[in-house]
Amino acid sequence: MADLPIHTIVFEILTRLPAKDVGRSKSVCKQWYALLSTQDFVRIHCSRSLVSSNQRVLLIDDLTCSVRPIISKSNDYEPSSIVTFPFHHQNNDVSILSHLNGLLCVCLNHTYELLLWNPTTTAFKRLSTPDSHGFYINNLDAIGLYVDADDDYKVLHIKRRSGVLGVYVYSREVDSWRNIPFITRQEYLSPHFNWSAGTFCGGTLYFIVCECWIGGTNVVICFDVNSEQFKEISFPPVPSIGMVQGVLVNVKNVLHMFASTGMFEMTIDLWTLQGDYWIKVLSCPPIPPISLSLWCDITHYVTNGNWFVMTKLGKLFTIEMDMKPFECFYPVSWFRGFKGAVFVQTIVSPSI
Repeated sequence: MADLPIHTIVFEILTRLPAKDVGRSKSVCKQWYALLSTQDFVRIHCSRSLVSSNQRVLLIDDLTCSVRPIISKSNDYEPSSIVTFPFHHQNNDVSILSHLNGLLCVCLNHTYELLLWNPTTTAFKRLSTPDSHGFYINNLDAIGLYVDADDDYKVLHIKRRSGVLGVYVYSREVDSWRNIPFITRQEYLSPHFNWSAGTFCGGTLYFIVCECWIGGTNVVICFDVNSEQFKEISFPPVPSIGMVQGVLVNVKNVLHMFASTGMFEMTIDLWTLQGDYWIKVLSCPPIPPISLSLWCDITHYVTNGNWFVMTKLGKLFTIEMDMKPFECFYPVSWFRGFKGAVFVQTIVSPSI
């Protein structure tokens, strides 16, 4: 260590600071401000910030927007801190559509505008343009946030308008939208099919496309972010009994799906994607009967050996597991995009 240049030592130390401390450190001197603003620093700091202890839950209701850490020993919420939106809104009408590396892609419901927002640094970027790009319509559109091989953060926007599908990509690097081709089955363009938000994993964005929750067709659409090619793979072979709901999560850069089935008692299976095929990892015991309204309010699981199902009010129930803990927590409800998000505190900027 004594033989290392002082610049290298300072760089190594600062890339391990919490995101908010990095922001404060920019005011130390001009040299530090320049160092902490480089893309290399942001990239390395982000990679070192992607740990479970740095995760937060952001929840939005009619009156407040709050950020809550999780107590790792008890798996309960710590006291929340109130977040003030840095952009104009009406009665917290903000929907969270996608999140990656501390950035959230959100929609202002009263104007339909899309924004990129870092709730840790409070920086944001409007993605709407005068030529009608960057406007999102609930139940018709789908959004996926990803980063390509050139470290460019991008937004994939799938738009369905009167039976016509358009696919557009926003680039943070060039600050513009462009159209890309997408050929798929005509029936997926129908409003009878729901598209999930995109989940980024291993260079691919994955979307669940569901015809309905009781019966119907369920598939997964894959988008290779570097070749910009689409393909379709099958849904896990779960029984079509009652409601069927799948939620994709990235667990240590391997795609997993929580597939829930049932009606009065829900059963959740955890599947992992190997190639183009799903392998069942575990089956959870049946979940105790709960009201549909409470089921729809589930925000995420947190696991430390057992799986704890959480709502915005706190812990709902515990599923005992005999498995190696993932030491992380993951969003699991289809409704999570409209109630909040699990995100990591980083200094990644929504604009260059």
